[in-house]
Amino acid sequence: MIDLNADLGEGFGAWTMGADEALLDEVTSANIACGFHAGDPRTMDAAVAMAAARGVAVGAHVSYPDLVGFGRRQLRVSAEELITDVLYQIGALEAFCRRHGTAVRYVKAHGALYNDLAGDQQLAGALGQAVAAYSAGLSVLVLAGSPAAEVLRQQGLRVVAEGFADRGYSADGRLIPRGQAGAVLTDPATVAERGWRIATGTPIEADDGSPMVLAVDSLCVHGDTPGAVDVARELRTLLSARAVEVTAFS
Repeated sequence: MIDLNADLGEGFGAWTMGADEALLDEVTSANIACGFHAGDPRTMDAAVAMAAARGVAVGAHVSYPDLVGFGRRQLRVSAEELITDVLYQIGALEAFCRRHGTAVRYVKAHGALYNDLAGDQQLAGALGQAVAAYSAGLSVLVLAGSPAAEVLRQQGLRVVAEGFADRGYSADGRLIPRGQAGAVLTDPATVAERGWRIATGTPIEADDGSPMVLAVDSLCVHGDTPGAVDVARELRTLLSARAVEVTAFS
């Protein structure tokens, strides 16, 4: 079994990004932006409503406070700042979940915060404190194999290891930075085959050509990737055809 998640609700005001409604027909978990890198009250409300109507699990997609940079810029924040920022974002999304008869089931960091957490144990600990303060029953999605996973487990939180079907990996298990060759994969057939290999523990190729095996509970397809709906549909179809059940981890 494998979960399939996507980043959704990443519009702001009159500006929209991604085909959220179509993606929600393919994924089992929705990482919904909470207003810090994208999202506003009406966008969040609409994304939650669509997810709830389809029985898709809702997660808080938390970020550094960086609307201008779409959360992809590294910001230096203290542990206390991160704790309060994360609590603020989860609480905001939870309000819309209550309106539509669902609840926040998990937390996933976005962009630069996600990458920073993977290698910064202090930052990971602060995220864990925020999640535990809100609800110890929430899960946390983290990069598979990252030190953050153990930090969060030691705090008593459920960790969900995540793999990326549409991103390239370096040999150390980190994602290739956006802007570099091979960082983002957009061909549906390529992404689907790669996603199946990750989901089943079959080796994939790192950027240096070395084989890499990832142990994951959830696969991500980015909603802002060109052709994201076709990518997600192809991936889900291939997984089902090869007897991999796609279901929400939560």
